[in-house]
Amino acid sequence: MKILLTIAYDGTAYAGWQRQENAIAVQQKLEEALSLLLKRNVQVAGASRTDAGVHALGQRACFTAEDLRVPLDKLPMVMAGFLPQDIAVTDAIVVPDNFSPRFDAVQKTYVYNIYNTPNPLLARYNAFVPRNLNIKNMQKAATAFVGRHDFAAFCATGSSAKTTVREVYACSVMQQANGVTSMTITGNAFLYNMVRIIAGTLLYVGIGRVVPAEIPNIIASQNRKLAGKTMPPQGLTLLNIEYFLDKPPTVG
Repeated sequence: MKILLTIAYDGTAYAGWQRQENAIAVQQKLEEALSLLLKRNVQVAGASRTDAGVHALGQRACFTAEDLRVPLDKLPMVMAGFLPQDIAVTDAIVVPDNFSPRFDAVQKTYVYNIYNTPNPLLARYNAFVPRNLNIKNMQKAATAFVGRHDFAAFCATGSSAKTTVREVYACSVMQQANGVTSMTITGNAFLYNMVRIIAGTLLYVGIGRVVPAEIPNIIASQNRKLAGKTMPPQGLTLLNIEYFLDKPPTVG
């Protein structure tokens, strides 16, 4: 039996999702918790390799457990007793044996949050930018990212992707009641640091360094130097990963 987990975590203390030799990663903590529960070595296959300091509400991972004696609807609460407080399993469903959490993903949604007034209660999950932003211009610029494009200009060095072509289904900017500006993007897949670079480019629009009409040209240039800076990790959260499954994904 293959089980698909939905996992939420505060990425502050971790070197990203993927297990590493010389640092603590979220995958390691999840595998250790499942191994304690099942009293055997358990390995999981994750859907998205979030970077160090990046958070998640809807990370996905699979493991095989013919010996699971816990009802699936009770598994999240049971796992809470084995996981640190900054990691939680929020949902568990059975999927086909040939299911891949990475390659069967239909779309992923991320949000990047920034705030511009000092507030220690926002600092952990948002990036601080002490500038007033032109939200309308940012909203206008965001629409230019929608569609199938070569996003080479928004890919950090070190990427192993075979192609830099990706499709963005939606990209929007909104200001929340608490003053946080949220940039939400949904696509079929993302390049290394692509969302954080798009967020940096939209920030440049917000402060007047780039005008919205320039975005299509920056995309077409495939030149990383023309796009915005790579924003810091704490502002980024993986919201959801969707699949063609009988039961809709549960997040949060």
